[in-house]
Parts: sequence; structure tokens; C-alpha cells
Amino acid sequence: MTAAGPEADARHMRHALALAARGLGRTWPNPAVGCLIVTDGRIAGRGWTQPGGRPHAETVALAEAGAAARGATAYVSLEPCAHHGQTPPCAAALVGAGVARVVTALEDPDPRVQGGGHAMLRAAGVAVTTGVEAAAAARLNAGFLLRIREGRPLVTLKLAASLDGRIATAAGESRWITGPEARARVHLMRARHDLVLAGGGTARADDPALTVRDLGIGWQPVRAVAARSLDVPQGGALERAMARAPLWLLHDPAATPAGRAARWAAAGARLLPVASGPDGRLDPAAMLAALGTAGITRVLCEGGGTLAAALLRAGLVDRLALFSAGLALGAEGRAAVGPLALPTLAAAPRFRPTGIEIVGDDVLHHWERAAPP
Repeated sequence: MTAAGPEADARHMRHALALAARGLGRTWPNPAVGCLIVTDGRIAGRGWTQPGGRPHAETVALAEAGAAARGATAYVSLEPCAHHGQTPPCAAALVGAGVARVVTALEDPDPRVQGGGHAMLRAAGVAVTTGVEAAAAARLNAGFLLRIREGRPLVTLKLAASLDGRIATAAGESRWITGPEARARVHLMRARHDLVLAGGGTARADDPALTVRDLGIGWQPVRAVAARSLDVPQGGALERAMARAPLWLLHDPAATPAGRAARWAAAGARLLPVASGPDGRLDPAAMLAALGTAGITRVLCEGGGTLAAALLRAGLVDRLALFSAGLALGAEGRAAVGPLALPTLAAAPRFRPTGIEIVGDDVLHHWERAAPP
């Protein structure tokens, strides 16, 4: 084995992170992990977490590397697991393969691991280097980390609005504010999230399918609708797509007619009970806690102004993807975000810009929630 320097370690870890990104939206409740097996500067094996979370990235990379793994360095974007689950620990697999050195980006905060993988490797005489490209790794797996630490998934709020922040005319016409390139980009965003969330009002007004289309891929995210009394159109696009895309319905059992709940359950929808808040609407924190308990790590919210406002008021929007179209609809148009009831300007939810792109004739702004001052 030839020892690599910091530059080579960082380069190989960026490669491992690029591999990990291939699993986004498909590995929940597990993290999306990438692994690279390198011998004397040559890549002997590559792997990333497979759909459903198994097999793990290390298992795939070691299988590809075979005997070349002995004496090699393994670059893993998250600490190898140390517990027996559906498969033996990846840390033990690395030891068994004869890997001489393991470089990781992050310690796994899962209580079943939490340093145990690193300890197992060191106890077996494997050299361990940690913290390489840690910030990039934390951003990639922010949803998994949030679920472990706070019990909820990462939330990206997607908005498509006119230059003056409107999502429809006063009469409700909204197709199409943004162009075909922006709409295609939204489908790609859906594919990279575990779950696409909309509000009941959007489901009733727009009859959306919330599926990934026209990308030629073979998987679909979970689709979820937050509807307190399950007042969701029956026989509509959401239900018609259930054979190829799961449908979850967040609702308050105390406000839902029993027959309506039974009908949706019989149709194959998964019902997630959620408490209502003082305002008579589903509590946003309770909704995300229910999704976190179900294993969801990444949510793309496409739900209308009311749901957007509820999540923003609760401080539960982590990232914002705003598509701005080059037209104005005026004050009479429907606002992208509902009332926030802000007492002062200082109380407004604040975000910091992280990027901007031209997508066809539209502009995509990327924002992340700003840290409290």
C-alpha cells in the first residue's frame, strides 16, 4: 500500500461522495453512502448504497475489488456500520477483506454505530482517518442526519412563481407559469427525494399525480398528501398512480369520517395519523415526526401556499428551491406563500443563498435556512 496524502484523500473522498449521491431518494431509511477501494492510486472497487438500503456501499465495492482489497485504502463517505442488522457489520467486512486503511468523512450518529465502526477497525489494526470532506458529506446526508438527531426528515420547499411571487392568477390559472425545462428539473428533484408532499388544497385544486415522469427511470418516490379529514379527490390522478407509486395520507383521525379512512386504506393508501394544532390544521412538526418515524429522510414539498406557510412558520423548511418565471401577475394573483402573521420583520424566516441557475427561460434560486443571529 502507498500512503496517500491529504490532497489524494480529499480527491478520492469527493469521488466516494459522487457515488453516494446516486442513491439519493432510493436508500431510505438508510443513508446514501459511497465507497472507493484504492490500491497504489488505482481504483480497484466502487460501490454505493443500493435501493432500499441494501447491500451497503462497502459490500458492493469490496465485491468488485476482490483480492485487490488486501492492503488497500477504503474511502467511505460515512463511518462503516458496526452492528448486526440484516447484514453483518461493514467494519467487519473491511477487516476481513484485509483493508489496511479506512478514510471516512463523518462519524455515524446512529446510536447503533456512533464511533463503534471506527473502534472496530482500529482494534483490528486498521489505520483510520476521519473528517475528510466532512462538510460536503454532511450536506449530502443532511436528511439522514436530521432524522437520527431530531427525528424528522430534511424539507426542501419548492416554489414556482412569477417575478412578483404569484403562483396563479386570481381565477386560479397556473399552467404553466414556468417553462418545460423547469418542469423537467422538478421531476429530477422528485427522483432525488424519498417523498413528495402536497397539501389537501393543492390535491383538490390541481389533481396532481406527484410522480416522476419523462426521465426514463424505474422508480418513484413516495407521494404524500396532508389532508386533515382525508378530503382528497377519489378516483383522481393520485389514486390512479397508486399501482406504480406509493401514496401516504397524513390526517387527523378525530376529524376524519370512518368510512373515508376505510375507503382509502382499502384502495392501498397508507394512513399516517397526525394531531391537529391549535389552529385546527395538521401540526407541521407532528407531520414531519410521523414521516421520520416511517423512515423518510428527504422531503420535497410542492404543496401550495397554505402548507408552505405552515412549514415556514414552524421553522421546518431547511432548503428552498425557487423557480422564478419572467412574468408578473399582480397583487390580485395567488401568493406563493400564505399568511405568516409576522409580528415584526425580525420574526421573518430567513435563508441564505447557495446557488443560482438559468433553467430554460426561468431562474432557479437555491437557498438554505440561515442560522439564528
